[in-house]
Amino acid sequence: MIRTKINQLLDKLPEEELENVYWSIKSIEEEYLYNKNLQDKGVVISDIEDSEELIKRWDRTFAKNISDHVKRDIYYDQFRWHIFSYEKQECLEEEAARNAFNAVEKQDLYIMYQGVTSVLLYLNASELVAENFDSQQDIYIFDKNFSWTYVNTHESMCGPYFYKVENR
Repeated sequence: MIRTKINQLLDKLPEEELENVYWSIKSIEEEYLYNKNLQDKGVVISDIEDSEELIKRWDRTFAKNISDHVKRDIYYDQFRWHIFSYEKQECLEEEAARNAFNAVEKQDLYIMYQGVTSVLLYLNASELVAENFDSQQDIYIFDKNFSWTYVNTHESMCGPYFYKVENR
């Protein structure tokens, strides 16, 4: 029934509008497949109530040695991951970052996105690997102890990045 309605709508649109429809549907499909993959792996997702404090703690933990002046110079307020792309924070990159993320223990994870004020908690996340996040842009993944973070950006030439806090 719904497929028939969709087809009727598509038939009314001019050819030049169909590309917009395609990309909208493609985006919906990617989000569906991402969430289905998490569900298939047994991940339980919940919202965190005090997300603002977790975001501030990410900043204090993973960018603690970066001065406010440097943060302004590298547009940290636009993208936190600039601390890695501008090489202000030493980290693993690309395949080395993926391998480190895949190897690290990750029972429960915090997930935040650039520009979003909420943080998610992924429970039972031990089966997740870097490739599970390839469709996600400007995503920051970190453990409950704030001992490491994995970042996948929207820029194909930047990242992913993995940073582990030393001497905790």
